[in-house]
Amino acid sequence: MKHSLAQKKPRIKQLPDNDGYFGRFGGKFVPEILRPALDELEEAYDKLLKDPDFVAELDRELKDYAGRPTPLYFARNLTDHYGKARIYLKREDLAHTGAHKINNTIGQILLAKRMGKSRIIAETGAGQHGVATATVAAKAGLECCIYMGEEDIERQAPNVMRMKMLGAEVRTVYSGTKTLKDATNEAMRDWLTNVRNTHYIIGSVVGPHPFPMMVRNFQSVIGKEALEQIRQKEDRLPDYLIACVGGGSNAIGLFYPFLSFETVKMIGVEAAGMGMDTGRHAASLTAGSPGIFHGMLTYLLQDEDGQVQLPYSISAGLDYPGVGAEHSYLKETDRAQYVAVTDEQALEAAFLLSRLEGIIPALESAHALAYLETIMPKTDRDRIVIVNLSGRGDKDMQTYLSFLER
Repeated sequence: MKHSLAQKKPRIKQLPDNDGYFGRFGGKFVPEILRPALDELEEAYDKLLKDPDFVAELDRELKDYAGRPTPLYFARNLTDHYGKARIYLKREDLAHTGAHKINNTIGQILLAKRMGKSRIIAETGAGQHGVATATVAAKAGLECCIYMGEEDIERQAPNVMRMKMLGAEVRTVYSGTKTLKDATNEAMRDWLTNVRNTHYIIGSVVGPHPFPMMVRNFQSVIGKEALEQIRQKEDRLPDYLIACVGGGSNAIGLFYPFLSFETVKMIGVEAAGMGMDTGRHAASLTAGSPGIFHGMLTYLLQDEDGQVQLPYSISAGLDYPGVGAEHSYLKETDRAQYVAVTDEQALEAAFLLSRLEGIIPALESAHALAYLETIMPKTDRDRIVIVNLSGRGDKDMQTYLSFLER
């Protein structure tokens, strides 16, 4: 059943609490058999954060293997196109494997090794998290199994080939919508069965505690770098942060280090798919309501009986009926604003960036870029906007070519 919301708006603070809640959202809604594994994971994570050797190795791997820091690029041509605020792109597309996902998988593989796990599993939609997981598992010499929906396998074929080349087993999921939601279901079932020797590298800030906290912390390197870089380039804070939101890891990674700066407006862009009025979308925060899903209390697409509704997006990475619990908290407290753009708007934004800046974005990132059409007319030349370019568009070329031919 749906969970009602009280009207009181709590103050923003550093969360989650000890029970894994961001305000009323989050938690640990799992079968009893998984609770010891989650407790073990939380204990190991907390311990390693205080271990200088672990912190040093993580920093070294992010620098020497992932290629961090990624640049904060002034998009001069895109800025001139709008004639308004200065637009900067946080270039996560330049990180190893082509997206922000590597930040989290590096952290979690180091954690898994120290916990003595011999097998890694993951879910993936757009394939970028699957590639990043297969990458670090290969480097660590661990067995790797990636769950991916049949539909996503078809539309993200290049990433499937990359995962296989890296030595991962890609298991096709035929149930439900055959997309990210169902891949996550199967990965959780696998973990439930093989929890003793298997670590589940969840790809976004979703799932039961401590996963949302861990993934956020590993991804917060994005915002930490952006904060330092914009101060060096402009000697001030940005006015707007914009990022796409499916599960929400790239967005919370950018937003989190800026949360205490009240003048910085944060905008998460969801997938409106074929249009909000069609019901064919994946905009959980824009059109959903609170409920329990994949081990957490969060906003999700559901009917009056609390049954999860089928999401839709042209972007495999945004095709998910829920969202990270911390985003639900930021929505409830009005610290962040959440909006939605259509498939068509995202495709047009992808071609605009490609032809003005010579940068082909991932379809997910194109949703964030598309919102510039709405926000830029409200700005002036003294404003600064940072857009998180969370991934590159190689994987989406067939979709882009189909749009071009049409």
